[in-house]
Amino acid sequence: MNFEQLYESKKGTLEDALTYIRSHDNVCLAGDCNEPLVFARNLHKIAPRVVDVSVIKARTGNYDFVKSEGMNGHINTGGFFYGPGWGEGHQKLNTSLIVTDLPDYANFVADHKPCNVFVASVTPMDEKGNFQIGLCMMWEPETYASVLKQPNHRVILEVNPNQVRVKGGLEINIADVTALYEVDEPLPLIPAMAASDIEDTIGGNVAELVHDGDTIQLGIGSLPDAVAHHLMDKHDLGLHTEMFTSSMGEMIRKGIITGERKNYYKGVHVGSFAGGDRALYETMRDTPTLRIAPASYAVNPMIIMQNDNMVSINTILEMDLTGQVCSESIGPRQFSGSGGGFCFAYGALHSKGGRGILAFQSRSKKGVPKIKPILTPGAVVTIPRNYVDYIVTEYGVAHLRGCSVKERCEQLIAIAHPDDREELRKQAQELFYL
Repeated sequence: MNFEQLYESKKGTLEDALTYIRSHDNVCLAGDCNEPLVFARNLHKIAPRVVDVSVIKARTGNYDFVKSEGMNGHINTGGFFYGPGWGEGHQKLNTSLIVTDLPDYANFVADHKPCNVFVASVTPMDEKGNFQIGLCMMWEPETYASVLKQPNHRVILEVNPNQVRVKGGLEINIADVTALYEVDEPLPLIPAMAASDIEDTIGGNVAELVHDGDTIQLGIGSLPDAVAHHLMDKHDLGLHTEMFTSSMGEMIRKGIITGERKNYYKGVHVGSFAGGDRALYETMRDTPTLRIAPASYAVNPMIIMQNDNMVSINTILEMDLTGQVCSESIGPRQFSGSGGGFCFAYGALHSKGGRGILAFQSRSKKGVPKIKPILTPGAVVTIPRNYVDYIVTEYGVAHLRGCSVKERCEQLIAIAHPDDREELRKQAQELFYL
């Protein structure tokens, strides 16, 4: 059969695709923009007929199979990063965190509990019989290769005309597909977010640490978007990132990010997945110098550090006066995950001329101090204090690299909220830090 005949022979409905999930399967859903949305919205419906199905997925979506009663023991979900619905699922024993940094995730899963079913939202088939996963390469390449090695494996595709092809995406040939069905679903959109006045101040403080020609990495949210706003007058920035965002797409279109001064992959914009506005996805499709790469490569600190003048900019939840950073839990309650936070902190710190920047508002929205004498009991240390470099709040910048605990305390107290400084100093003295 030719490609078109193969396609027609494997095309069915969503209901047909769900029948391919069986008890004791280990299922991998492609992540973020390539997550099979229709499949995920309906997966809970098979729970009564299956037991011991494990699913690994991204933080995105808010699905019944993750959070609803009656899933535990039938469909259980794991991932390296919690998102919507995960907390509810955790309380029902449906979900559990897979403890790993992002670049190791796919290989650790394959070593411990390899998946035998792979499900993804993909582009329409091309003339060579290939579909593409183009907007998320966090774990997909290694996991897909591992699935194909498993006995009785299955590959299920949700074919969506709204998906875009990009340089470096994962190609899946029709010959390897078990079943497919067609949908017309808009891609998830994450527009740039409006920043508060305090976030705008922090963004300005961060921008002063970024120089023309630096290679940058930004997180997502209103604060990183505020930083991006203050970078719009920079020249020839490079990009080596975990996530492509709306702000980055705008900077590429405006010629602020060119990569012309990069020493490593000069002129090429490197990242592992995307989440932004439609303009970002179209920019990724139309920019020949952009490459989406597996997280095992793009988020590997040993690769990141090869970029001279690498500047990593991320946010955190809290830190202590010695420099320990929590970016993923509220006390013992898992809130997100390690992601690539440590990897970029380490890579930037060891880059020639590099800077690792952690930026945050001095107090939470509820008025809780984020700089504390000690971390909240149960808080997860995402970035050990040995790898913390620049700390930025609305009150200034602390440069902790090479500093003693005493020096760190003095600097961090100086950029804490003014109403917290006296108590921080008192407790630092009680801890014999000062």
